[in-house]
Amino acid sequence: MRTPVAAAIYTRISSDVEGLGLGVTRQREDCQKLADSLGWGVAEVYSDNDVSAYSGKPRPEYERVLTDLAEGRVDAVVVYHIDRLTRRPPMELEQFVQAVDAAGVRHVRFVTGDADISTGDGLLVARLLAAVAASESATKSRRVRRKQDQNAAAGKPHKGSTRPFGYEPDHVTIRRDEAEVYRQIVARFLAGESTRSIASWLNEQDVATVKGSSWMTTTLKGMLTNPRYAGVLAQRGEVVGDGAWEPIIGQDDHRRILAKFTERRNSGRRAPQRYLLTGLTRCGKCGNRLYSAARGNTRRYECRSGPDHGGCGRLTVVADPVERLVADFVLYRLDTPELADAMHGRSSADARIRGLSVVLDQAVEQLEELSVAYGHRDISMAEWRTAKKPVQQRLENAQRQLAQVNHSTALLGLIGNGQELGRTWGRLNLDRQASIVANLVDHVSIGAGTPGAARFDPARVSVEWRH
Repeated sequence: MRTPVAAAIYTRISSDVEGLGLGVTRQREDCQKLADSLGWGVAEVYSDNDVSAYSGKPRPEYERVLTDLAEGRVDAVVVYHIDRLTRRPPMELEQFVQAVDAAGVRHVRFVTGDADISTGDGLLVARLLAAVAASESATKSRRVRRKQDQNAAAGKPHKGSTRPFGYEPDHVTIRRDEAEVYRQIVARFLAGESTRSIASWLNEQDVATVKGSSWMTTTLKGMLTNPRYAGVLAQRGEVVGDGAWEPIIGQDDHRRILAKFTERRNSGRRAPQRYLLTGLTRCGKCGNRLYSAARGNTRRYECRSGPDHGGCGRLTVVADPVERLVADFVLYRLDTPELADAMHGRSSADARIRGLSVVLDQAVEQLEELSVAYGHRDISMAEWRTAKKPVQQRLENAQRQLAQVNHSTALLGLIGNGQELGRTWGRLNLDRQASIVANLVDHVSIGAGTPGAARFDPARVSVEWRH
């Protein structure tokens, strides 16, 4: 039998807490020693680091081994132990055996464990070893789940390998500087700023994530929607009670965050903000919405006719002077007594949030009860659908009302500070500016211009404020 000249070394470790890859390094070294002792040449090392075989999640390097076997790039395989190859017998083991047979490869060796899958007896041993490995993994998983359930019953947090942003490594003690950053993130998000904009701001301020990397929108969304920051304990995606640690934000704010994400998801808006008044301008002639459009180097708002737009198509205005004028109006209004008086209703807004939170909790609980009743066959599918509809409507109505309350509370830190904000307005990113404007302005009506006029006429602009 020909000596292999292009063997594949496959290594895998399920959990790499420190991210150093030491486990796969040791496996690779031992596999290389075995290959050297056999006189085999090694073509490549395939390593899946911090990837569990038992979980069923994709293992990119393992899949690449199978591909290279099929395409003849490797003529042997060396693995430290069969439990590094699979913990989901018989499916994965049989898949590997079939791949090896189809490729005509007869050389598969393990550093530890007496398993030679090229013979009938050896394959039997391999199957037994894989079954034992799977059983050990399942037992470990049950122990971990049991421990998590015990912690949940006591209100203790689940401690992963990485501490949560805002907390010390014990997952309970608040790290004050990060907690303050988290509160700023929440305030900016509730004021209407996008996660993309906030991530850019954090990176510009050199605020590092827990792992010392740059901020991404997915990281931010995960943090913002995580109930643990509001002192709420969740177990396997389900809220199970209050946590035994100090929260960084209140549960009302957490509700508002979830409602905000729901509002954005329902609106379908994903494109980055490019115009300050996107969606807020109206045609003074026909009342239709104006659309943003660039003509060369000039940004404009224009009324569009046709079946997709429905406007008169007879009004256009240059964007820059309109945006500067509306920004001035907004900054002035922030300092008016009328707005301060209108915002004195904060306590009633808080009470409304708490009331809507109760409605949400009750609706979610009812939906869960209906699911359990259907699962136990206490009710039929038709009964489940009939009962679900009004509960789902209450849930969605409460979410919409929470989204509306968000608009009334997002400006609380800015009231009376319009003059100060004006000094730094130019340094705010466009998302932040647009969120402030949108929380004050219902719409901006643009009147017809004077034919042949060379200058912009401020009298064309009329602002309708939110109530």
